[in-house]
Amino acid sequence: MRIFSPAFGNGEYIPIKYTCDGDDISPPLLFLDPPEETQSFAVLVDDPDAPVGVFTHWIIYDIPGNFEGLPEDVPPAPELEYGIKQGINDFNRIGYGGPCPPPGRPHRYFFILFALDIPSTGLPPGARKEEFLRAIDGHVLAQDELVGLYGR
Repeated sequence: MRIFSPAFGNGEYIPIKYTCDGDDISPPLLFLDPPEETQSFAVLVDDPDAPVGVFTHWIIYDIPGNFEGLPEDVPPAPELEYGIKQGINDFNRIGYGGPCPPPGRPHRYFFILFALDIPSTGLPPGARKEEFLRAIDGHVLAQDELVGLYGR
């Protein structure tokens, strides 16, 4: 399984439009070759280089297993079509919060895709990262990550 974005390659810089210095919208993501048993997907975006430790930029879950990815600019709503739900990021907001690092060295942003053996996490919209990780524990069939860079 692989996560891919037509907007930037693994290890490449994330275009400004997907950051707080631009439109702060989510980039398009594609899910390639998931396990046949996949019933749902989830995506977590983390910055391990933040001064406060790992900073979570996006939690989106209960994505149907037949989806081939997510479009650009997923709306910041708690619940989307098809039962897709979004959690609360470390900006304390629902949905995607783009890279917004302090000046200095570029940070790494890990877009982590999880293929799950359950159709739903059972979580309501607005879950926090710890709740999300507990809900998917033991249900991950495969995972992959796409790393984007951004600095100011």
